[in-house]
Amino acid sequence: MWKKVIPVAALTSALAVSTVTAAPANQNSQSDHRNIDVQLLGINDFHGQLTTVTKVNGREAGGVDYLAAYIREREKQNPNTLLVHAGDMVGGSPPISALLQDEPTINILNTLGFDIGTLGNHEFDEGVTELKRLIYGGYHEKTGNFEGANFPYIAANAVDKKTGQPLLPPFAVKNVNGVKIGFIGVVTKDTQNIVMPTMIENVTFTDEAEAINKYAKVLKRMGVETIVVLAHNPGVTDASGNTTGEMVDLAYKTDEEVDVIFGGHNHAYVNGTVNGKLLVQGNSYGSAFVDVDLTIDRKTKDVVAKKGEVVTTYRDAIQPDPQIKAMVDQYAQQVAPLVNEVVGKSATAMNRTQSVAGESALGNLIADAQRLAMNGDIALMNPGGIRNDLDAGDITWGELYNIQPFGNELRKLTLTGKDIRDILNMQWQVGKTRMLQISGMTYTWDAAAPIGSRILDIKLSNGELVTDEKTYTVVANAFIAAGGDGFTPFTRATNIVPGPVDLDALVNYVKASKEPVSAQIEGRIQVKN
Repeated sequence: MWKKVIPVAALTSALAVSTVTAAPANQNSQSDHRNIDVQLLGINDFHGQLTTVTKVNGREAGGVDYLAAYIREREKQNPNTLLVHAGDMVGGSPPISALLQDEPTINILNTLGFDIGTLGNHEFDEGVTELKRLIYGGYHEKTGNFEGANFPYIAANAVDKKTGQPLLPPFAVKNVNGVKIGFIGVVTKDTQNIVMPTMIENVTFTDEAEAINKYAKVLKRMGVETIVVLAHNPGVTDASGNTTGEMVDLAYKTDEEVDVIFGGHNHAYVNGTVNGKLLVQGNSYGSAFVDVDLTIDRKTKDVVAKKGEVVTTYRDAIQPDPQIKAMVDQYAQQVAPLVNEVVGKSATAMNRTQSVAGESALGNLIADAQRLAMNGDIALMNPGGIRNDLDAGDITWGELYNIQPFGNELRKLTLTGKDIRDILNMQWQVGKTRMLQISGMTYTWDAAAPIGSRILDIKLSNGELVTDEKTYTVVANAFIAAGGDGFTPFTRATNIVPGPVDLDALVNYVKASKEPVSAQIEGRIQVKN
């Protein structure tokens, strides 16, 4: 089991770098030839979705027992196979993993024999101490002792502010049947804006390309010519085969010896070659995985051929892996009493799909629950914190947990009308739009106006105009209340009052309703014609 923590300061010496050797491959005819074929099987953005089923082209896909069956079948095709991941294996997880501190997910990755992984932004959700506990092992009051991951995690651009060194080893080397493959890990620099500030207060996220290039030089000095980047950075390949996004930027900005970039973060399909580099990403939640095939010249150590395939894990085409299924069943049994508790009813299905103006039915329900929980004038809810839709009929505690899995405490803040206007104008940022879900107010925005001045009239639900000088009580979760997602005007707040966890507010709202709960898009947010 891989447990040794390499002092990062020692990485200045090539001899001290963590070099991890894969289990010896079975000898076959490949070893008698100049070239060796290596297979990399990768996943990203799994988020502890052990039992989640996704509809792809009208067919069901996913479930970690099905993912495992596909991966193990592919492994049989090449003895020189490594399993890799590009981050967000945990965080935002359903109860089957999250209630057990995401240890079930790490245990399953261990059982499948993963070889290496990097950090996503969600690995930081509970702070650096818990991040390292999941990797290196340790005690947690909810679950007891945990052995951690038996494979290395690498991250070159997540730097400890106190030491100036990476939190984790920035890279590792795998020796596959006599051929060295270097792996460099990076996480999106945007992590600093999308994780609770208190969880990353001692971490700096440096430029991804600069970090990759820095350690690519070290790998080349070690004689490594095949370099794979595990990057929790987004990209997308469209139906015409055109690839765009941050992964493309990395392809142009990174060392020419980088051969493959695995991506993540935006849960998308990527399979394309840019600037001589193969870019791949396999959607999310175990609904797909990536198969990268490399042909490496043993003498020059260079990749002479490469191709990628994104494989959908259709459930009707394979039998679930019995070993992994047994593990999942055991975890499900452990959390069943709480997860299956019926807490109320829904009169209709409610989803996260936003209107053209930016309003969603489920967003309205959640914002209403939060405003009521703290008796605020208004409530503002970030859409990224709404992770699932709500079906009609009985509502279980587990369903509500899947909708709000982050456990963010609510805050009641005093803000001026100008602060509120500034917050709403921050919904449009360069390259990103995040429409807050609202309660207790209405407003109109002008799509033709420049970013920063799109908000027109803001009114309370009783019709009273919100003025710049007057103060109002605003309910928001601790993440955006601290300026998360770029909503920095929240930090001007005064009279900050802590409240319940967002999930508890939603559960209590549903329980307290004498009638089945319902919400719909009702024009709280409107666009100027």
